[in-house]
Amino acid sequence: MNHTRLDQLSDGIFAIVMTILVFEIKVPEVWGAIDNMGLWAEIKNLLPVFSVYVLSFFLLFTYWRAHHFFISIYAKNVDTLLTNINALFFMLVSLVPFSASVLGAFSQNELAVILFSVHIILIGMTLYWMRRYVLFSPHIKNPEISNREIRGSTIRTLVPVFFALVAIPLSFYNINFSLFLFTLIVIFNLSSSSTRLFEGILKILYKIFFGADTKGHFAD
Repeated sequence: MNHTRLDQLSDGIFAIVMTILVFEIKVPEVWGAIDNMGLWAEIKNLLPVFSVYVLSFFLLFTYWRAHHFFISIYAKNVDTLLTNINALFFMLVSLVPFSASVLGAFSQNELAVILFSVHIILIGMTLYWMRRYVLFSPHIKNPEISNREIRGSTIRTLVPVFFALVAIPLSFYNINFSLFLFTLIVIFNLSSSSTRLFEGILKILYKIFFGADTKGHFAD
């Protein structure tokens, strides 16, 4: 399969899934007349659902962008295994409206947070599998990709998985902190400076624990 067709399939799936998310935001059903305060109270009840919609929408956007980089830029062609990994990735992405709707309806329930966290972890690990296969397959990898870009893709793929892992035990202590971690995942993936920040932290940690020159491991 040509990677252009796979990229087009990705665009279609993400467009549909991101649109389906909004269907969970329903106009409040009110019987009879209602004043401004009553309507505002009904709208406030939708805030958890709306917040999860915004969170899920931007999460899907970051997944779409990462997939675009892996398939259209990092890969020069596509083979059968890479196509199958993509099929798994698309299946997990298509389930986001379900886990998001559960989180929106039960945002203060630990199981809802765990379900959403596990879903993020599965998507992130599938992306990481896709990334490793592309970058460690000479017949697929684009030779023009720099080491800095490879490091950046690793950080952007695994840091959200780490945040989601932390959100699971944290939900039993404070659910709002777990929900805040989901927000950090979006902010991290949308900000280019966050990747450089984490790379700087990794350099410092590497030097502390190994006491070696980092240039060989962090070369461009």
